[in-house]
Amino acid sequence: MNIGQAAKRSGVAAKTIRYYEEIGLIPAAGRTASGYRDYGDAEVETLKFIQKARSLGFSVHDVGDLLTLWRDRDRASADVRRIAQGHVLAVEQKIAALQAIRQTLEGLISRCHGDDRPDCPILEGLAPGCCGDTGQGL
Repeated sequence: MNIGQAAKRSGVAAKTIRYYEEIGLIPAAGRTASGYRDYGDAEVETLKFIQKARSLGFSVHDVGDLLTLWRDRDRASADVRRIAQGHVLAVEQKIAALQAIRQTLEGLISRCHGDDRPDCPILEGLAPGCCGDTGQGL
């Protein structure tokens, strides 16, 4: 099947498939006599695996490691578990960062009157030098 068909069957955009080939996440596809990429069911299954892993937020690097383990029938499940646990820690850190952002925004919003006056604590909070600003955000 051509790249468009593989994209449709896998749910991965053709441009993304080309990118995955370029970075070596998937092997370069075979070519037809006319030079078009040619994919089979195995490649589509690999693309589906990648798509699922990426939808869970795994990095391209981690997806590469997971693919290697998925293909290795002699793998240790502990290796897979280690990657997943590392990812959970990264997700927890992102959640904490997002909660801090939400708390800061809620504080700014609570101080804003939201009326016709020009003074705005939200804009003042975003301004450089405000609130102990060190260039790292609020």
